[in-house]
Amino acid sequence: MQGRVNREGGVHQGETRFALVLTAPGILVLLVTTTFPLAYLVWSSFQTINLAMPFLDGFAGVQNYVDMWYDARFWHALGLTGIYTVSSVTLQVAIGLGLALMVMQIPAGQWIFRIVAILPIVLAPVVVGLFWRTLMLAPNFGMIDFLVQWLGFEQINWLGAPTPALISVIVIHTWQWTPFAFLVFLASLASLPGDVYEAARIDRANALQRFWHITLPLLRPAIVIVIIMRAMISLHAFAAIFAATGGGPGTASEILNLYAFKTSFVELNFGYGSALAVALLVITMAVSGILFYVRTPRRREASA
Repeated sequence: MQGRVNREGGVHQGETRFALVLTAPGILVLLVTTTFPLAYLVWSSFQTINLAMPFLDGFAGVQNYVDMWYDARFWHALGLTGIYTVSSVTLQVAIGLGLALMVMQIPAGQWIFRIVAILPIVLAPVVVGLFWRTLMLAPNFGMIDFLVQWLGFEQINWLGAPTPALISVIVIHTWQWTPFAFLVFLASLASLPGDVYEAARIDRANALQRFWHITLPLLRPAIVIVIIMRAMISLHAFAAIFAATGGGPGTASEILNLYAFKTSFVELNFGYGSALAVALLVITMAVSGILFYVRTPRRREASA
């Protein structure tokens, strides 16, 4: 009996060591690529690191965060980040769900819509930004500007005026990532039980009642997951905005991630730029925590 226990213990220890050998390279890569840079970012946020004035470099304590609190440009970028995130995520969920409901009414040929929906997703964000800047929104030659003038409206400087520029980057982000929400919702709708809808039709529930009382509650987990994933991406969006507007005109489309980039790599103030990046990280973690907290009770209620 004792020998059997020893053999089982030895096998268990061997499996543990084998598992550690398999996971060690991945853990090492994560430490090198994420943990160490993150620790250095936090350390840098408490330093004065300015390549334009290197003679002032040294330990700054919380001064970078104090300066951030009184920085009007920071609050402006934070407000734009909120507008950008809420608007783009809301549009992606609403349009994606609407398209999924429409395509579900087409019994044959849904694979065509799936293939077409994948195309914007696989494009690099910087390519998407340049595509919209040069082909869709270019003054006089852009397709959107041509359509607006053909309809009899005045020409709009989409990327050169503050409000149109912000609307444009929201549209660009929505155009690229609405297909993601569409594909998730389409797969979720296809898995819903048909007998529930049949019972609702027998009870003479109309289309709106079936959508509100059956479809939405059953899609709630998918909707929450899409909101969480898209909100996290929107909060630190960068490439498409940088390629399309560069944060301009002025700071009209400069979200917090872009402000941190410009502070670090254009103004060469790495200490303050690191503090901005840490602030964005904290905001992202707080938003994701709130969204997961909202989702968890719903899941428990559904299982209860």
